[in-house]
Amino acid sequence: MFCNQCEQSAGCTGCVTSPGVCGKDEDIQSLQEILLYGLKGMAAYANHARRLGKTDENVSAFIEEALFSTMTNVNFDLGSLFELCMECGKQNLRVMEMLDEGHVETFGKPEPSVVTEGTKAGPGILITGHDLVDLWNLLRQCEGTDIKAYTHGEMLPAHMYPKLRDHPNLAGHYGGAWQKQKSEFDAFPGPVIATTNCILIPKESYKDRVFTTRATAVPGGVRIADDDFSAVIEKAKQCAPCEENIIGNSTVGFHRTVLLDNAETIVNAVKAGQISHFFVIGGCDGAEAGRNYFSDYAQATPDDSFILTLGCGKFRIRDHEYGEHLGFPRLLDMGQCNDAYGAIQVAVALAGAFGCGVNDLPLTLVVSWFEQKAVAVLLTLLSLDVKGISIGPNPPAFVTPNVFAILQDKFDLKLANGDAKADLAAALA
Repeated sequence: MFCNQCEQSAGCTGCVTSPGVCGKDEDIQSLQEILLYGLKGMAAYANHARRLGKTDENVSAFIEEALFSTMTNVNFDLGSLFELCMECGKQNLRVMEMLDEGHVETFGKPEPSVVTEGTKAGPGILITGHDLVDLWNLLRQCEGTDIKAYTHGEMLPAHMYPKLRDHPNLAGHYGGAWQKQKSEFDAFPGPVIATTNCILIPKESYKDRVFTTRATAVPGGVRIADDDFSAVIEKAKQCAPCEENIIGNSTVGFHRTVLLDNAETIVNAVKAGQISHFFVIGGCDGAEAGRNYFSDYAQATPDDSFILTLGCGKFRIRDHEYGEHLGFPRLLDMGQCNDAYGAIQVAVALAGAFGCGVNDLPLTLVVSWFEQKAVAVLLTLLSLDVKGISIGPNPPAFVTPNVFAILQDKFDLKLANGDAKADLAAALA
C-alpha cells in the first residue's frame, strides 16, 4: 500500500521535501487515531442510547463528518484535527446525557442499594457488559422460574435502578473487572451472557456456556437473535447449579440525581470545613503493571474527603474499607463509565453553588484508561476545559510525545504512574 502523494510505503512518517504532506506525519496520525478511538467509544454509548429510544441527528452528522476527516489525503492540519477531537468530546457529552436519560426513564430514578455479592443455591446465569436492556429482557424471560441472574463487571450499577433491582430473579453480583473473567467465568457453573465490549476470547473449559448479543461475538460462543434468551435459560437448567457462597455485600447507587438531591448538605459541609476534597477515581481497569497506583491513591485519601468512582476502574479500589463521613460512605459508586456524565453534572452544580469554575473546586480527577470509551470520556472532560486530570498508568502508543505535550500544556494533563501518596499530597496542597 502506498501514499497517493509521494508513493512511499504507507508506514512512512512524512515526505523529506515537505514533511507531513502525505498525511503520515506522526502527530497528524496520532490525532486521527485519538479521534477514531473517541468516535468508537461514542458510537458504543450512542448504540446503547438508541436501544432506549434516544437519538440525536446532530450526533449522527458529526460522526459522519469526523470519520470523513480521517480519510486518506483529506486533512493534514494539526489545528483542525485537534478541534475535531474537542468536538468529539462535546458530542460525547450529549450522547452520555441521552444514555443517562434513557436509563432513568426506563428503569427508574436510581437509589443507593446494598448488593449481595457471591452466589445463592440454585441454577444461575451471569450477565456482563454494559447493556441494561439485555439484562431487563433476560429478567423478564426468567420470570416464573427458579433461575437467578447475577451481574458481572460493568453490570453492577444495574442494582441502583428500582425496576431492575426489585425483580425477583435478580439475585446479586458476582466477580470483578473484565480482565479477571477467564478465571471467574470458569468458576461460575452456569451460562454467561456478554452484552458489549470487554469480553475476552473464552477458554475451552467454558466457551460452550458463552452467549453474546448483537455485535458482540467470540469463537465458540452462541449469538442470541432477536433478544430471545430461551437458549440461555435452557442451558442454565442443564448446567450444574450454583452453590450457596455469599462473600459479602457492597453499596452502589450514588447516581448524580442522588448527589444533587443532597447538594445543599454537601455545599454547607464544604463551607463549614467538614469536607476537605473530592476525588474522582475510576475509569477503565486493566491488568498491566502500574495500576496499583489507583488503589494506593484512594487508600491514602483523607478521612474527611469523598471518592466518586465509576467504570470498571472501581474494582481496583472498592475492596478497601473507607468508612463513612457525614452519614455517607466515603466511596460513592456513581455507576458505569458512561455515568461520567453524572460526575460532570455534580461538578458543574458545585461550581455554580460556589460561584467559581470547575477548575477552582477542591476536586481532583485520577482516571485510569484503556480502551475507546475511556478516550471518549477523556475528550469530553478536555472539551469542557477541565484541567489537572491525572491519567494512566501510561499514555497509549497512539499518543505521540508531541501530542501529549500539547495536552499537557493546554490542560495540565498528568500521568498517574509515579508516587501516588506524593501526588495526593500535591493535590491537597
